[in-house]
Amino acid sequence: MAQSQAVLKLLFFVLPLGLDTFAVAAALGMRGLPARQRLRVSVLMSAFEMTMPVIGLLLGNALGQLVGNAADYVAIGVLALLGAWMLLHEDDDEGERAAQLAHGHGLAMVMLGISISLDELAIGFTIGLLHLTLWLAVLLIGAQAFTFAQLGLRLGARLNATLRERAEQLAGLALLGLATLLVVEKLA
Repeated sequence: MAQSQAVLKLLFFVLPLGLDTFAVAAALGMRGLPARQRLRVSVLMSAFEMTMPVIGLLLGNALGQLVGNAADYVAIGVLALLGAWMLLHEDDDEGERAAQLAHGHGLAMVMLGISISLDELAIGFTIGLLHLTLWLAVLLIGAQAFTFAQLGLRLGARLNATLRERAEQLAGLALLGLATLLVVEKLA
């Protein structure tokens, strides 16, 4: 039972990220990229979104050791802050940064990849604090990133900006809901 709860918890972490990935990719999809560039962007986004949680997890584990029993509450706070930021923050440049990722090379590409995957860093940090399974999380995040990037890139030209923004806000709400569930679980 505990294993299935851990997997379910991971899914609740990963699915909101998919909505965010979709929003970024849909903004880029408005540009009508050819199939080869869509594949390149999907692979690059997946690579960054799989790497950042590992870094976050290592940081979260280290902090978790320092704060001990308070680690769960710190994780809930980080998750709630990320959810609120995604809900309230309007980032018109994120689609432009993703577009630069499609054409970038070298250090510029690395910096752009990092800038569009900071939410995965925060999720990895939270996963580390909660001591959830890293490798399953990375696989799920990679799969969602590739899938939602492809969907966003293909459907982006057909969606309006408001719908893409709502997808990111829905992701924020989902993370706030997850933070609330973790508080309830912690207090129960």
